[in-house]
Amino acid sequence: MNQTPEPILLVRDVVKKFGGLRALDGCSLDVRPHTITGLIGPNGAGKSTLFNTIMGLFTPDSGTITFNGGQIEGKPAYRLVPLGLVKTFQIPRELRNLTVLENLLIAAKDVPGERLSRLLLEFATGRRREREIQARAEELLAFVGLAGLRDEYAKNLSGGQKKLLELTRALMSDPLLILLDEPVAGVNPTLAVKILGLLQELRDQGKTIFLIEHDMDVVMNRCDWIVVLHQGRRLAEGAPSEVKRDAQVVDAYLGG
Repeated sequence: MNQTPEPILLVRDVVKKFGGLRALDGCSLDVRPHTITGLIGPNGAGKSTLFNTIMGLFTPDSGTITFNGGQIEGKPAYRLVPLGLVKTFQIPRELRNLTVLENLLIAAKDVPGERLSRLLLEFATGRRREREIQARAEELLAFVGLAGLRDEYAKNLSGGQKKLLELTRALMSDPLLILLDEPVAGVNPTLAVKILGLLQELRDQGKTIFLIEHDMDVVMNRCDWIVVLHQGRRLAEGAPSEVKRDAQVVDAYLGG
């Protein structure tokens, strides 16, 4: 009998207040490894606040967040990325005046030259690591279909291509869990299908995807599991077919 794997992410009773507003009001949920989990809910439900709190951009007022077996609530993002947790943004934050390739190279783990003492002591190792990083960047550019734009300045990319660059840059840190905030919002239908196909390939390669999305067709057809947030709390969760039939979800979000 196969046992259900332990969650890679556990959120327990998380509260986040902004003045008198409780954006997260005792929020609890799990994300299982090697899945695409969708987070849905009406505007103001707390979805982006939850992602920012998981990623250390906000500090929760109470509650716990556990990632890959260790508690992470309150830790800053720069400490979470080396642990295997990354986030992309709804509006891409590319480094505009660097090329596509340069955007990837600076996002890699253990970049040689970050510490001068280490660079001087391990020059040969550093050069080898540089070649590995370059090869990985080229591999990922081919994977997402941006190889032909490797030397283009990021500011010249289309909106959809910037979304691809944002995803690719996240992959350079070799994450276990990727938080995606509306990965296909504002993207033309052809490129949206490509991005969603890449996410499924990444899941099949062992990555875990946790995404916010408003397009119900995307959520229902591409996610393995769905969590519904309402007024800062989990309202429902389940497989897409179950969530679609949940009367509370229909009333609160899907509009009958």
